[in-house]
Amino acid sequence: MPLLILPLLLVFLLAVGLVRVPLSLWQRYRQGHKRRRAFGWLVQLNAWMLLLTLPGFLAAAWLGSIWSADALRDAAIGLLTGALLGLLGLWLTRFERLQGALHYTPNRWLVLALTVLVALRIVLGAWWAWHRASGGQVEASSWQQLMEAGGLWAVGGVLLGYALAYAWGLRHRYLQYLRPIVL
Repeated sequence: MPLLILPLLLVFLLAVGLVRVPLSLWQRYRQGHKRRRAFGWLVQLNAWMLLLTLPGFLAAAWLGSIWSADALRDAAIGLLTGALLGLLGLWLTRFERLQGALHYTPNRWLVLALTVLVALRIVLGAWWAWHRASGGQVEASSWQQLMEAGGLWAVGGVLLGYALAYAWGLRHRYLQYLRPIVL
């Protein structure tokens, strides 16, 4: 009898996971464009921890070059593109000095664009995995070749590059905020 429950439990966990992904993306969007206070220790920790993930990402892309020749190149291009988006995001962010603290509000449209990018990446990755698992072949002129050539690494690079540039830019703005104003 317990062996019959195991497949039902697996199906239930899969269903919960499938429902949870869109809800978490929606929640990420809602929280992503809200005004928040910049806490110094948290800003510093976020910037340094993101910087520590960079070598791991590049090493994984280098390893991914075994299966996809352009993985490292596309990851680097994604990082550069993401860094430029992060600088754009900083420029579009509204900073306020209120009650002795620095507050910032990220741009709603840029947060939406990045959330949609994550959602498309998840859907495309799932489709690609399903297609591969079912033994599907890729045609020479298919748009999917872009994804097989390291395009999924590029998406990861865009997200990491954005986060790095935004975190280090926020750190810079926070350190500027701490400097005394000289008249």
